[in-house]
Amino acid sequence: MAADAAATASSSVTEEELTLTVKWSGKEYTVRVCGDDSVAELKRRICEMTNVLPQRQKLLYPKIGNKLSDDSLLLSQIPLKSSLKMTMIGTVEDDIIVDPVEAPEIIDDFELGQDEAVDIKDKEVNKQKLKRRIDQYKIELKAPCRKGKKLLVLDIDYTLFDHRSSAENPLQLMRPYLHEFLTAAYAEYDIMIWSATSMKWVELKMGQLGVLNNPNYKITALLDHLAMITVQSDSRGLFDCKPLGLIWAKFPEFYSSKNTIMFDDLRRNFVMNPQNGLTIKPFRKAHANRDTDQELVKLTRYLLAIAELDDLSALDHSNWQLFTDDNVKRRRHA
Repeated sequence: MAADAAATASSSVTEEELTLTVKWSGKEYTVRVCGDDSVAELKRRICEMTNVLPQRQKLLYPKIGNKLSDDSLLLSQIPLKSSLKMTMIGTVEDDIIVDPVEAPEIIDDFELGQDEAVDIKDKEVNKQKLKRRIDQYKIELKAPCRKGKKLLVLDIDYTLFDHRSSAENPLQLMRPYLHEFLTAAYAEYDIMIWSATSMKWVELKMGQLGVLNNPNYKITALLDHLAMITVQSDSRGLFDCKPLGLIWAKFPEFYSSKNTIMFDDLRRNFVMNPQNGLTIKPFRKAHANRDTDQELVKLTRYLLAIAELDDLSALDHSNWQLFTDDNVKRRRHA
């Protein structure tokens, strides 16, 4: 009985909504979060109101030391009170946007065990975080959703673009065959771009690469880091991911788990929808690899080969190259 009571009390603390006042640049902002949100989520909510990126925020609060510098800490673990005001120090992005180089680069992706991945997806706390994100985040359409088309969701950094190398022209860092790939995919798929960076960076980079105004295809929507949620793994701790359920909830008459596929160089980003994710080979060191990188050519074949299927989530996308090879062989012998 005592254990049940303790568990109930703990649950009520984590689910309790907190209303915080954040002072920044002479103004006060009301931010609503929950106890099961992390410090990273709090910073994301502050970013929505101030346009100060999370990695540029320093949060000050009485009598808690430097706890707010630990993005992985849950707010239920910090003695926050609505009566006390929080101060944020930080600056918005410049008019000329550059990639936020102070953000740590994620190179070593991790492989979650199947049981743990399922557990993350099915955890009630993560479902509630997704529900809140659906309520909070607005997806602005750049082109109409098309009835009968499947959905392709694409990451940017290391998927379409080498964002760490330097070049006089951004086109030198674009993944080879990008426009040919998007043109071919557009025949069967609506296309959304989802990056873990800010919307200004997404719009700038896609504009520089000629993706937003290409006459041969249209981008349905752009999503940024504010659309992501933070989930917890027993073995890997807290990390951000891109829940496709957000898109499905916004456009249920067009998209679902059956007709959606997502390309990302980090498999953790689709941990909430592992059956819909394909881990793409990262495009790094563009100057050395752009003459030999054929990833988008091969993936074009895969997308077109599976476009006729009724349920994409039934596929094992980790074996996409085998599927493509088998499909080519069948066509040769047809």
